[in-house]
Amino acid sequence: MMIDPSVSLGTNVTIGRYSVIEAGVTIGDNVAIGYGTIVRAGTTIGNGVSVGDLTVLGKRPTGNKKKALKPPSRLPPLVVGDGASIGSNSVIYLGVSLGEDVLVGDLASIREFVTIGESTIVGRNAVVEPHTVIGRFVTIQTSCYITSNMLIEDDVFIGPCCSTSNDKYMGSGGEAHQGPIIRRGAKIGNNATLLPGILIGERAVIGAGAVITRDVPTGVTYVGNPGRPITDRKVTE
Repeated sequence: MMIDPSVSLGTNVTIGRYSVIEAGVTIGDNVAIGYGTIVRAGTTIGNGVSVGDLTVLGKRPTGNKKKALKPPSRLPPLVVGDGASIGSNSVIYLGVSLGEDVLVGDLASIREFVTIGESTIVGRNAVVEPHTVIGRFVTIQTSCYITSNMLIEDDVFIGPCCSTSNDKYMGSGGEAHQGPIIRRGAKIGNNATLLPGILIGERAVIGAGAVITRDVPTGVTYVGNPGRPITDRKVTE
C-alpha cells in the first residue's frame, strides 16, 4: 500500500493492500477501499463511501490522432459524494461528480465531465460517455451504453443492454454530436436503441428491443423497429 503524505484521511478509514493513494486526495470518515485500488491525485471521497477491489478513481483520459474530440489538458478532480458505493474493477475519470448514495456496479466505466445525481444506480458493466448529465433516482441497468452529450432527468429507468447514439453521420462529420434527451420518469426497455438527438417525453415508455428514430411524446408507449406508438395506451399522472 502506498499513501502520499499529503493525503487527508478521515477517521475509521480502511485501505486494502496494494492500493495507491496519490497526492492531494481527501478521504472522509468511515470509508472502505478495497485491494489494489488506485485513487489518482486530487480526488475527493466523501463520508461513508465504499470502493471495491482493483478500481481506478480519477483516471485521466487519453486520445490519438483519429479521435475527433481531444481530451483537455486540465480537468477538475473526481468528487465522490457521501454514502456512494463503487464496485470492483470500475474506472471513473477526472471531471466526474457522483452525488450522495450513488451506486456504481462492478466493471462500470464513467468518463470525464459526467454528473450523476443522488441515489442513482449505474449498473454492472455499464458505460457512461463524456459530457452527460444524469439526474436523481435514475436506474441504468447492466451493460447499458450511455453515449456522450446526453441528458437523463430524474426518476428514469433504463433496462439492461440499452444502446444510445449521438452521431447521425457515424464519424463522417458535418454535425455536432447530440445524444438523446430522456425526460423525467420515462422508462426504457431491455435492448432498446435510441438514435441521436431524439427526445423521450416525461413518463413515456419504450418497449424492449424498440428502435426509436424520432421524438416520443409525453406519456406515450412506443414499440417496434422503427418505433411506433401504441395508440390505446397513454400514461397519465
